[in-house]
Order: sequence, then structure tokens, then C-alpha cells
Amino acid sequence: MSVAEAAATAEAQEAGGKIRPSSLRRIPVIGVVTQDEEAQGAFKTMDLNRVISLLEKTDKDDLEEKQLKSVKKLVQCYQNGFVSFTYICILPFLKKKVSDEITYAEDAANSIALLGELMKIPNSELRIQICKCIVDFYHAEPPKKHITGYQQASSSYKIKMAEVGGLAKTMVQSLGLLENQLVEKLWVLKALQHLSTSEVNCTLMMKAQAASGICAHLNDPDPSGQLLFRSSEILWNLLEKSSKEEIIQQLSNLECLLALKEVFKNLFMRGFSHYDRQLRNDILVITTIIAQNPGAPMIECGFTRDLILFATFNEVKSQNPLVKGLKFSNSYEDFELKKLLFNIIVILCKDLPTIQLLIDGKVILALFTYVKKPEKHKIIEWSAAQYEELQLHAIATLSSVAPLLTEEYMLCQGNARVLAFLEWCESEDPFFSHGNSFHGTGGRGNKFAQMRYSLRLLRAMVYLEDETINNDLCEKGTIQQLIGVFKNTISQSDDKEEVIVLEIQSDILLILSSLCEHHIPRKEMFGTEGVDIILRVMKTDPTKLQSGLGYNVLLFSTLDSIWCCILGCYPSEDYFLEKEGIFLLLDLLALNQKKFCNLILGIMVEFCDNPKTTAHVNAWRGKKDQTAASLLIKLWRKEEKELGVKRDKHGMIIDTKKPLFTSFQEEQKIMPLPANCPTLAVMDVAENIRAKIYAVLGKLDFENLPGLSAEDFVTLCIIHRYLDFKIGEIWNEIYEEIKLEKLRPVTTDKKILEAITTASENIGKMVASLQSEMIESQAHQDVQSEQKVYTKIQATHKQRELATKSWENFLARTSNAKALKKAKRLQEKAIESSRYSEHPPNAVFHRTDIKGLNTTVPSGRVVTVESTPARLLGGPLADTDIALKKLPIRGGALQKVKAVKTVNESKKSVPT
Repeated sequence: MSVAEAAATAEAQEAGGKIRPSSLRRIPVIGVVTQDEEAQGAFKTMDLNRVISLLEKTDKDDLEEKQLKSVKKLVQCYQNGFVSFTYICILPFLKKKVSDEITYAEDAANSIALLGELMKIPNSELRIQICKCIVDFYHAEPPKKHITGYQQASSSYKIKMAEVGGLAKTMVQSLGLLENQLVEKLWVLKALQHLSTSEVNCTLMMKAQAASGICAHLNDPDPSGQLLFRSSEILWNLLEKSSKEEIIQQLSNLECLLALKEVFKNLFMRGFSHYDRQLRNDILVITTIIAQNPGAPMIECGFTRDLILFATFNEVKSQNPLVKGLKFSNSYEDFELKKLLFNIIVILCKDLPTIQLLIDGKVILALFTYVKKPEKHKIIEWSAAQYEELQLHAIATLSSVAPLLTEEYMLCQGNARVLAFLEWCESEDPFFSHGNSFHGTGGRGNKFAQMRYSLRLLRAMVYLEDETINNDLCEKGTIQQLIGVFKNTISQSDDKEEVIVLEIQSDILLILSSLCEHHIPRKEMFGTEGVDIILRVMKTDPTKLQSGLGYNVLLFSTLDSIWCCILGCYPSEDYFLEKEGIFLLLDLLALNQKKFCNLILGIMVEFCDNPKTTAHVNAWRGKKDQTAASLLIKLWRKEEKELGVKRDKHGMIIDTKKPLFTSFQEEQKIMPLPANCPTLAVMDVAENIRAKIYAVLGKLDFENLPGLSAEDFVTLCIIHRYLDFKIGEIWNEIYEEIKLEKLRPVTTDKKILEAITTASENIGKMVASLQSEMIESQAHQDVQSEQKVYTKIQATHKQRELATKSWENFLARTSNAKALKKAKRLQEKAIESSRYSEHPPNAVFHRTDIKGLNTTVPSGRVVTVESTPARLLGGPLADTDIALKKLPIRGGALQKVKAVKTVNESKKSVPT
């Protein structure tokens, strides 16, 4: 609490009453008296120094009671108010309890708000003291001595209370009372400068029309220069901390702009100090912000013409006395001013009446003085780094201004200048760029920044579709030059400049697309070299499309260039097909990214007019051997699912009357529209990819499409009838609109309309019936396939059982003598039953068994057992008839016939 509040509190306590906030306002702190009352002694005198000395003492026990009595006596003496009391408001508020800040918040806010109201008193000393008091809110110093029993309120408490009490608003209003009182006005501006550091205060000042009130008096006489400095600072804070749109609206009047114009001209022509140049640039920034408002009378006040003159006088010689003898230095402030002037030209050119002023000011010629390679031996006022930044800024400005001034652009040989500069950008001329500005980002040590902005300028010009400009570019070999630039960027690119290189490549393709579209000779000039760079981009790793570096934009530009530079030129189309371009398109389509699908399908529709395309489409195979037809049908199903088209679990038509209706069409009611307005059914064709899928499959004849499943065939039935369904849908809309307009068609027309709608519904029923047959056929086929699988499984199990049984029989013969004999008998019986009962005459009978052989498995003529060494047993077959004399095999069963010689023994011997 203040000292006055403490005095009022003491008085209330002596009266025995409760302390209320209202009791603190019973005696005015500062009263308002007339001049007559002042002459009659309304202000009584008192030894204030003694009172202040008493308030500063802290070393006595009963001091608090004496201080309260002294303050009470002081208030009674000066009950009509006194000026010097405002000095006490500078001191911090004191509190006994922590909650006092909240308890007395309303009273504190009202007390501070009263300071603003007191500015209405025509007393210079009082007004200055109030302003000093407000300034001290923001520079409060801690008290030198601590008062026992009291705590100091937080340093920001007064500032917050000033916001709550609306002090800023009343201080703005007080400016209107001080038009001819410079000292008081400067103090008020200083107080507002501090108050405007708060968003709350800036909002209050905005509502009090502070911006227009302060700006209109920027050019008032002020030898100290403080008025302009403090006013500009307040305007800055208002623009930053309150509604920018509202402040711009307040400043967009003739009076404010005339004041800004005169201030800027004076600072531009006569300001030479560092401070003046900084202030000049601040005024230009504020003007630039105001110029963004199309309603600002920049031309009417003559400010636009002056700004254009100041922006170009250094490049284009002018006889205007405003710039006679002026020259920029390479100081930081002048460098910033030059960039700000380029920037405001871009903003001013958005207002079409400014165009004539730009022509008169020769802005295009001035900007083109920077579109050239740096000259080493020419003495210029800018450093190398500054000149590079201004060069890039000038080219960027040309991108906005040149499209509005095409005649001036051509008169300045704009195309030739840009192409020559672009040629220098890709040359091997050593150039060490600094790349230390916004426009030079990523261009350090290379010429990518210059190339980037040159291509932006060319792109802006070709987008005008002005045949004079485009023909001039093509005659100068722009197409071949840009293709060469594209190739060089591929070989020279680095990971650090990847983003800029991708932007350069995208711009090149967009420029080529604009030049070649609708011009077959230019497409022929694009040729195979152009197709090669397109194919190279299409082979980019698909994972990079999600990197956020710009590959998406490059791919869009590439697809656009396919449409504009290749389609329609048959040699280029054939070369594209030979290089498997259709395969690459389908690979991109298989990525299933919706943002590319529409454009790719549009290209596919156009390419299918080439008879060679069908074979390529049918030959393509994707993942899991997916065919192009299957991919297209899958995209159709996905699109219908996103559109909310009604289909059952098998993909069949549910509503035969509206087989193609989307959920959006269902929600929207049919409304009568003019003939030139497309209806929902017509708009649906352009807003999704179903029509393009139908067109591509239609070019493939809907017949003999490979790799389709039953589900695909069910969907294909709908796609095949898409056009019929869409026609019926449009006729249904026409019929419904006639009903809504309460028109009654003639009998013949009515019958025709009914016949068309009935025919459309019948087509839907027919397709639904065909789909049902397909599903039933597929179900039957699935059952048959399943049965075949079961039969195969049964045969496999049977074979396994037979093999197991055979193995068990074999084991039984080897381990059971009775089983072996039984098998032997069965074998002999089988052999005998297979012989003839009577032998033919002169027939030679051959035995089929071997005597003495105890085995039941088929065997050859020779059985050699090597498990037992022959030297130990003499061989298992030593006594059998198999020991034929003509077999000279040593060892084993044949050792007993060593003396027998065979027919071939004399010719060769067989080693053992």
C-alpha cells in the first residue's frame, strides 16, 4: 500500500470501523482546483521535508504510530491535493500480508489509472512528474531502508496494475492535449514507449487509435530528435504486439503516409549519422508493412514514385533533384536499405496502377544491371559478398516484376541476358560465392544460387504463355541449353546441395513443359536427350519420395513433362516405349500413392492411343507377378471404398438404380442448376480416377486381360459398364431436376425419359446377375479344386500305406524263414502261371531262376558280395553254376576256375 493508503487505514482504525476499500478513497490524493482557489490558498503549505524525514526513520519502537499521525495531518492539510504527492507514487507499494496484492488489486489499479486522468490538468510540472512516475515503474530501484512490519510488493506489480487499470489508453488520449507542448509530449511518448512493451497495453493503445495519432505527427518540429525515435519505436511495438491488420488499417490514410514520406525523404537525403540511417530503415520497414494493404493511398501521396526513384537512382541515371549528388556507401545500413527498396518494389507491383510508375522509373533496366557475371576489375561501392546478395535479390525481384512488364522485358533483351547468365552459371569459370544470405542458401562455393533464381525468372516468364517470349526463347536454343544444364546438375550435385539441385531440376522440367506443350516441332527438339533425363528421374529410388527433400515435386514435374514434351510426338513416344517407359510408369502407379495416380493414369490414357503401348502394358509384371489389369482393378476397388460406394462383401452391385453413387452424392440433394453448371454426376467424373481406369481398360478392349482373379472379374463387370451407368446417372439427375422445377414434359419426352431410366436400371440388374453367375461359378470351381486336392492327398496316403506294407513284407522275409519260403513259393507259382502251357516247336527255353539261390527279390546274372573277404571264405558263390568259364574275374567265387581261359583272355586282362 502507498503512504496515503496507510494514512486512510489509520483513520479508519481510530474511528473504530472496519477497513474497507472504499474508505481508502474518502480523501483525494490529488485534487483538481481552479485557478481562483489556488490564488486563495487552496494549497496550504507544510514542512514536507520534516514529514519525509520522519517517514525515512526506522530506529524507534513507536515510530509507526508517529508516521501514521504525520501522514494523517499531511492529508488533512492538503485535502484539496498537492503536486508533490506524485513523487511518492514512484516508491514501491508496501504490504503486510502476502494476500494484500490481491486484496487491494482493484484499489491499486484505480489509483494508477487516476494518474492518466490527472494528465487532463493543464499543469506542466504535474504532467511531467506523472510521466516520470510511469517510467519508473519499469526501472524501480529497491528501497534504501527496510520498514519494519512491511514487505515490498513485487517489481512487476505496478506494471500489472497499470495494465488492469487501462493507463495506456488514457495516456494516448492525453496526447491530443499536448500538440504545442513539445517537452510534455516527449515525456508522454517516453511513457508510452515503456507501456507498449506489453501486449495488453498495445491492445488498449490500438483501441485508442494510437497508431494514427502518433504517425500523423512524426514530422512535427523537434530539435532533439526524440519525437521521431520514440514514435517509431511505439509503432514497431504496436505492429508486433497487437492486431497487425488493425494497425495497418489505422496507418493507411493520406495524413499518415504523407508524414512517413516526408520523414523518409529527409532522412534519406540529409541523414548521415549511423543513428539517422538506422531510423531511416525502420521507417521504410513500417512503410513496407503499410504497403501490403491494397487500400493504402501510396500512389496518391506520391510515396510510390519516390520509393521507385530511390530504388533505381544508383543503376539508372536520373536528373531528379531529390537524388542529385546522392550515393550509397558500403555501410551495413545502406546495404540493408538497398535490399528493403528491392523488397518494397515487389509489394508495390501487386497494385496494378503502380505498373506505369515502374515503367517510368525504368525498374526492369535497373534490375537487369545485376544479371551478369561479376566484373573483376570494375570498382564498385559494394563488397563481393554484398554484391552477390544484391544480385540474387535483384533476380528474385525480377521474377515478380518482369511478368507485369513484358514489353520492357523484351526491350531490355531479357531472354538473352538470362540465358547468357545461365550459361555462365554452368561454366567452369572460377567463382567463390559466399552463400551467406537468404537468397544464397546452399550456394556457398558454387553457382547454384544464381542458377536457381535465373530459372525461377525464366519459369515466371514462360508461364505467361506469351508466344513472343516463348518463340524468342526457343530460337535462342533454350530447350537444348536447359537439357544440358539438367545433365550437368546430375554430375555436379552434392548431398549438401541436394534440395537446391532438386528444385533446379524441377524448374527446368516445368520450363520445358511450358515451352513444348501444344508445339510438335518443340517436342521434336526435346527429342531422345530429353526423354533420357525423364527416364533417369523415373528410376529414382521410391523411398526417397518420403524424404521431404523435394523428390515429390521433381516427380510431379517429370510426369508433367511426359504429358507436354513426349505425348503427341510419335518418335519420342516410340523411344519412350523402347526404353521401358511404360514399365516405369506402372511401377510408379503400383506404389499406390494417391497424389500421383490421377496424373499417371491420364498419361496412360493418352499413351494407349499408340498401338505399341498395349503389348507393353500387358507384358508388365509387378510384385507377386501382378499384371497391369489386376493393378488397375485393385485401384478401382480402393477408390470406390474411399468414395463410400455401396458394394457387398463380394464386390457386387447393391443398388442397381445408382450403381456408381458415392457417399457424397448420397448426402447431397439434387438442386436445379443453370445449364453451364456441372452437376454432381459430371463433377464426379473429374474428381476421382474411375473414369481414367475405365478409359485405360477400354483401350485394352476388356478382353484377354491376363492375371485376373474371380474378384477382379466381378469388378471388371462394373468397370465395363461405367459409361452406361454414368449416362443413366446424368439422365436421372435431369429427370429429378425437372420434377423439382415442377415442369411437366410432353408425353413423348416423358416416355423417353422413363425408358432411359428403366434401361439404365436393367443394365444394373444384368451386371448384378452376371456377377452372381461368376461368383457361383467360382464357388463351384473352388469346390472342384478342393476335391482334386483331397483326391491327391488320398492317393498320397495310399501310396505311403503300400510302401509301408511292402517294407514290412521285406523285413518279414529277411527275418522269418517260413515267410521267406512262402514268398518263394508264391514267386515260383507266379512264374509258372506266366508261362505257356505248351512250348512252341523249335523254341529255345531259358531258365529264369538261379539254382541254389535263396532270395525272393529279382536279381541279375551276377551277384557279388564284398562284405566278406574272399580270401577267408573262398566266396559265397563258389559252388554255384554262375561260375562260367568265360568270366575272367579274380577273387571271390571265381578263384576255383583259374585254369579256365576265356575267349577274350588273350586280348586283354582285367585287373583285380
